Amino acid sequence: LAFQYDNLVMEEAAQIMEVEAFIPMVLQNPDTATGKSRLKRVLLIGDHHQLPPVVKNLAFQKYSRLDQSLFARLVRLGVPATQLDFQGRARPAIANLYRWRYTSLGDLPGVLAPDGPHALAVPGFRHDFQLVHVADPQGVGESTPLPHYVQNLAEAEFVVATYMYMRLTGIPASRISIITTYNGQRDLLSDVVDRRCGSDARYGPPRAIATTDKFQGQQNDYILLSLVRTRAVGHLRDVRRLVVSLSRARLGLYVFCDAPLFCGCTELRPAFSQLEARPTKLQLLTAERAPPARRLDAPVDDGAVTEVEDLVSMGKLVARMHSEAEAADAADAGAGR
Repeated sequence: LAFQYDNLVMEEAAQIMEVEAFIPMVLQNPDTATGKSRLKRVLLIGDHHQLPPVVKNLAFQKYSRLDQSLFARLVRLGVPATQLDFQGRARPAIANLYRWRYTSLGDLPGVLAPDGPHALAVPGFRHDFQLVHVADPQGVGESTPLPHYVQNLAEAEFVVATYMYMRLTGIPASRISIITTYNGQRDLLSDVVDRRCGSDARYGPPRAIATTDKFQGQQNDYILLSLVRTRAVGHLRDVRRLVVSLSRARLGLYVFCDAPLFCGCTELRPAFSQLEARPTKLQLLTAERAPPARRLDAPVDDGAVTEVEDLVSMGKLVARMHSEAEAADAADAGAGR
C-alpha cells in the first residue's frame, strides 16, 4: 500500500484486540535508507473502564485473555499514562452516575455554562435522568425465544411509548437514541418502532437502535436505555458495560428495568443508589413542548406533573396526545383553505 508514516494514533484502543493493535505498526515497508521501520511514536487513546474487545469464543476470551487489549495490558503493568480528568459530554448530574469509576473526573466549562444547553431542562420531563420500573401487565417479564437471545416485550413497548411521547413534545428524532444490553431486545425494539411509528411521519425512527456494545464511542442528547432482565442481572453485572450504558447521554437519560432487581445488585449500587433516589415512576410535564425553555434548576409545580403508573397508563397518554395532535393538524389544514 506504500504507506509511509512516523506517528500512529489509535482511537478506542481499549476495545481493540492486542493482536489487532500490532497490524498498523507493521503496515509500512522498512525505510529504504536504513532498512528499519520509520515508526517512532504510537499514541493509544481509550478507556479501560469501558468495554474490552469482543471475543465470541468463550474459551479464548476467558482462558487465553484475548479480550485484553494492549492498552489495558500497559495500564495494568503500570506503564506511565496520561488520564484525561475532565468530561465535556453530560450534565454533571448524569456524569455523577459513572464518575465514581474514575479517580478524578471533573466537568469542562461547557457543561457548566449557565446559558448553555446543559442548563435547560428536558422538554416534557420533570427530571433529566430517571430510573423507570417496568412491571409487565401479563406477568411475563423476560423471555428467551432462542438461547442467549433475551427479550422483554413490556419493556420494549414502554420504551417506544416514551419515544413517541418525546416526538409528540417536539424533540427531533435525530436527538434520541435507544440502546439496550441484548441483541434480542434490540431486534424487538426495532420491530415495535416499525409497527408503532413506521407509517406515521409524526414519529419516524430514532437516530439509532443499538446494543450498548455497538454504541460505545457514540453519544446523543437523549438516551432511552432498556436493561431487559427480570430474573437475573445478567452481563450488566460487568460494571464496564454499566459505565458505557450510562455515559452515552448528554442531556437526558431514562433507564427502563425491573428496579428492585438491579437496585439490589451490589456491583451496581454506586450508580443505582443515585437512580433510585428519584421516583421510579416516570414523571412528565405533558404541557411542555420543545425547544426547551425551562431551566433545570427552576421549581416545578407538583400539580403540573403527570406520574405514569404503568405501561397501560403510558399507552393511554400517548394515544390521547396523538389524537390531540391529529385534531390540531386537521384544524390547521381547515384554516388554511
